[in-house]
Amino acid sequence: MSDADISLDEKRVYGEKTGTTELYVAAELGVAVVAVSADIVGEFSLAHRCTARDVAAGPDFLAVATDENVLVSADGGYEPTDFGPAVAVGFDDGDLLAAGPDGRVARRAGEDWTTLGTVEDVRAIDGDLVGAADGVYRVGDGLDHVGLTEAWDVATGGTPLAATGEGLYYLGPGWAKAMDGEFTAVASDPDGGLAATADALYAGEGEDWCECEIPTEESVVALAQGTGNYAVSERGTVLVDAGDGWRSRALGLPGVSGVAVAPEA
Repeated sequence: MSDADISLDEKRVYGEKTGTTELYVAAELGVAVVAVSADIVGEFSLAHRCTARDVAAGPDFLAVATDENVLVSADGGYEPTDFGPAVAVGFDDGDLLAAGPDGRVARRAGEDWTTLGTVEDVRAIDGDLVGAADGVYRVGDGLDHVGLTEAWDVATGGTPLAATGEGLYYLGPGWAKAMDGEFTAVASDPDGGLAATADALYAGEGEDWCECEIPTEESVVALAQGTGNYAVSERGTVLVDAGDGWRSRALGLPGVSGVAVAPEA
């Protein structure tokens, strides 16, 4: 499939809604857009060819971390931002954040990037939290280490969560461990959260979590929440739970590393 095979309607980001939820999946082949209606995974297309390392949905546009640059959606396509190679992207109060393979973390306001600091081996950005090899950092005028070690993912949509090599943590007055294990992905919204290890997917909040029954044995590598719960395996299987259990569809996209949900119109 080439970009020439994809219509402008398929490539539009945050355009007209048709009653479906749009998922954006970062993979080795590029960024795929997947239409989901309730728990039915419908049509999908490759919206942009690149080596996508991460994807994040902001209020007005999509951001993609690639091995060449940070891209943002604009005019039905994707434009470079002069950040350079990136491994993670996220949004903090509408501002785009990005991290490079060299550990540089920067904020983009308008067209310009401002470096906030350097952190070794950044794995994830969500809201004002950054997950890295030596723990979790909070973004302000700079970067402040706020605890934990070996953080593989962070989530701030509801109660902040951190997936670490030692367990799943949630933030109260401080970080509290919810479960032991090697956790790799988290998502959070006001109604609860999702967390994944290489072997299982969990749903819950605070100290109360239960394992989900999912229709795949593939390892979940990325999670998101919106009108439903969403998970994607490294091999490109999309999992959706709209409240009646998990359904799945294989996209055939290897090397998945991220998923984002377009905000509701």
